Amino acid sequence: MEHFVERAMYASRWIMAPLYLGMSAILLALGIKFFQELWHFIPHILDMPDGEVILKLLTFIDLTLVGSLTLIVMFSGYENFVSRIDIETSTEKLAWLGTHDYGSLKTKVTSSIVAISSIHLLKVFMNIEAIASDRLQWYVIIHLALVISAFFMGYLDKITKH
Repeated sequence: MEHFVERAMYASRWIMAPLYLGMSAILLALGIKFFQELWHFIPHILDMPDGEVILKLLTFIDLTLVGSLTLIVMFSGYENFVSRIDIETSTEKLAWLGTHDYGSLKTKVTSSIVAISSIHLLKVFMNIEAIASDRLQWYVIIHLALVISAFFMGYLDKITKH
């Protein structure tokens, strides 16, 4: 009975495979959104004030960081929890593939979230006159909470490795 339970539990990791595959659809949707924003941005670039151009560029950087985060979670999560990705030797392989354990995955995710939050906060600061001061205060508090969380997760990961 114990052997059956252990085998069933181990096989249940494959339940995660469709979720990681579904992240490919999320990545596709993100790419569509990126190019939709670019399509609307390009014709008006010469007419836009500098501040608005910077805000749009930050939006593109934000979308790109979210896409990168999605890839990291998709590949690393699959490799850590489901199965190794076997890439043919003739196929180009990502240098970091197979090198992220669960701890480094957490660190990458939290640092990416902080970077995304930083860009969002910068966008808020660029448009500060349109933001109520109490909302601005909450944006800063939430960002600081994310920074502190990422710092402590990295610190805890470092001390547990020793």
